[in-house]
Formats: sequence, C-alpha cells, structure tokens
Amino acid sequence: TGVDTMAEQEMLLDTATIRAAVAGELWAKQKVIEHYTPMIDKLAVDRDMKQYLILKLLEELPNFPMEQE
Repeated sequence: TGVDTMAEQEMLLDTATIRAAVAGELWAKQKVIEHYTPMIDKLAVDRDMKQYLILKLLEELPNFPMEQE
C-alpha cells in the first residue's frame, strides 16, 4: 500500500545525505545520528553507552560502502 511505502521512505536516509556524511559534512553526520537515535536509545543501557554507540557510528561512516558512479 501507499502508506507502507511512505513509512519506509521516511525511515531511509537519502543518498545525498549518506554521501555527505561519508565525506565528513557536519550537517549530514547530525542527520545520520538523528536517524539512528531511536535505535541507539533502545540499545543503550545508560548515557555512556549511548555516547559510545554514537561515536562508533561516526567512526564507521567513512567505511560505508558507496557505489562508484
């Protein structure tokens, strides 16, 4: 249905944002963190773990596999 597709699209980050985050753009990295915050909140047992998970996410961004055009 159309509703499912819209919900799925809202859950995905657009390619331009991912590319910018991989390139180190601050605005894009913040958008990635915002996107994953609900998941991080579920996984983290305390504030320290939340900070650790965010740090690991940021550290791994440059390793994100981007297809070459």
